Amino acid sequence: MESTQTHVQDETAHDAHHHDPGFWRGYIFSCDHKVIGIQYGVTSLVFLLFGFLLMASMRWSIAYPEKPVPVVGKVLEAVLGDTAAGGIISYDLYNSFGAMHGTIMVFLAIVPLAFAAFGNYVVPLQIGAVDMAFPRINMASFQFYFIGGIVMFASFFIPGGAAQAGWTSYSPLASAIPTDGQTFWLFGMVFLISSSLLGAVNFIATIIQLRAPGMTWMRMPWFVWVQFVTAFLLLLAFPPLEAAAVMQIMDKLAGTSFFLPTGLAIGGQLADISGGGSPLLYQHLFWFLGHPEVYVLILPAMGIVAEIIACNTRKPIWGYKSLVYASLAIGFISFIVWAHHMYLTGMGTKISTFFQTTTMIISIPSVIILTCLFISLWGGSIRFNTPMLFALAFLPMFGIGGLTGLPLGFNFSDIHLHDTYYVIAHFHYVVAPGTIFGLLAGVYYWYPKMTGRFMSEFWGRVHFWSSFVFMNLVFQPMFAQGMSGMLRRMADGGAGYSIANNPDAIGGLSDKMIGLNISISHAAWALGLAQIPFILNFFLSMKYGKKIESDNPWQATTLEWQTPTPPPHGNFTSEPKVVRGPYDYSLPGAKEDFVPQNQSA
Repeated sequence: MESTQTHVQDETAHDAHHHDPGFWRGYIFSCDHKVIGIQYGVTSLVFLLFGFLLMASMRWSIAYPEKPVPVVGKVLEAVLGDTAAGGIISYDLYNSFGAMHGTIMVFLAIVPLAFAAFGNYVVPLQIGAVDMAFPRINMASFQFYFIGGIVMFASFFIPGGAAQAGWTSYSPLASAIPTDGQTFWLFGMVFLISSSLLGAVNFIATIIQLRAPGMTWMRMPWFVWVQFVTAFLLLLAFPPLEAAAVMQIMDKLAGTSFFLPTGLAIGGQLADISGGGSPLLYQHLFWFLGHPEVYVLILPAMGIVAEIIACNTRKPIWGYKSLVYASLAIGFISFIVWAHHMYLTGMGTKISTFFQTTTMIISIPSVIILTCLFISLWGGSIRFNTPMLFALAFLPMFGIGGLTGLPLGFNFSDIHLHDTYYVIAHFHYVVAPGTIFGLLAGVYYWYPKMTGRFMSEFWGRVHFWSSFVFMNLVFQPMFAQGMSGMLRRMADGGAGYSIANNPDAIGGLSDKMIGLNISISHAAWALGLAQIPFILNFFLSMKYGKKIESDNPWQATTLEWQTPTPPPHGNFTSEPKVVRGPYDYSLPGAKEDFVPQNQSA
């Protein structure tokens, strides 16, 4: 049997019987999982760019406090008014940008891209399904996400501007700020969380019920496994945060005091509230989601990297079952580590010891996953294409992010590092050169399946190397700043705490540490410019990219490469029957160095 089918040149051979749904039903209100995946992908990439622009503006304030932002400052003043008077980012505006940067990047960009976009497009194809289990719920999930994003974006243009209480929205600060931006934030979060819950139920049902004949649990691609675990993380961790958001809305609008304590003073005056609430309760509800959320970000990226490494080393993933069990272990343990974010709240030694222990334990399955992926490279005939470059860079970058998190897991070191730039560096190594590199690898890898054309290898390499260099120039110095005591969320970059301004102060910041703000900011802006080749490559390749010569241009083994390109409505021309595992590369005696899951050797 031929191992590679070719359908790409025949645009009318497949799906000729399918009725054209028209523009609105075909692209706007579509129930097709592939269209919804693309909707999620494009929308999340737009929000990713917007979140980056917020950060770029913040970096100007940090590097050059109280100075007008060149060019952009006039735009900010025209759009936002007094909060950007004279083109200068006020402290209130800085707080808004900081809160919305974190919110947009996590809830509107990376999670939708990692879980919803790639999951929607790839998972049904990889398990041999014709669509998701609940197509209309799938459509509703995207619509809820889109509405939540619009609400968040609109909050910038209301009186007082967007939320200013950070992406965590801690009480009582979130209730004390006398603007409506926080209310918009809360309503937006309700929509976003509802979207994730609908998607999670859909993914779980799809993976359990719609696998092709012969697709046993241990024949599923590991990418499907991590999406399965991620769906459970969302399903179990998001409801407490949605409840917290609703309760905080009631504290702001209905006069309740779920999170507002007795004796709360605002502006030197006792607040007119019933009191009796607990700010710590909100923190517990938030971080019960907050730490599983880290694995919601990273697990899909790991799954993408595993697919690409297997394909481009031309050998099976080393330790497939270990990867499966490690991802399941992460799913379970991630629910009992959240309080390591709360050491400074005054918890007792026994409970802090428990969370220190669980935090160290959860690092074990993460190390197992990295070890399996590193060993998979050994002895492989590696193809250094653009997706592989991003996948290879993911491994050490995530390693740095994970290892630097260990000091934050111990309360005695976290006391000194908490809320410093060290935390920013650690977290961003996980989600920026870590997760985002994995997601960019996925874009380059599955782009030919979605469009029938390759993205430019030359511009892909330009994008990779420039991003790799500037990513590290942005975040590496932050470790040094954090260990020197520089706190996060300071609009002037810590200039008010400099030794030069406070010569008698103990523990002040040196000019060298503060001076790093300038080089970091320049690197951040250069990182933004480094994304221009990717944006141009992404759109121009749709028309001018090299056409693929077969439906399986990477010569991969999983089922998505056994469909026509792009996959039609219903995905497969005939029902696939799975007869082997997902990564049968370089089998002894096989005619080629890959054997698809639905074909005998």
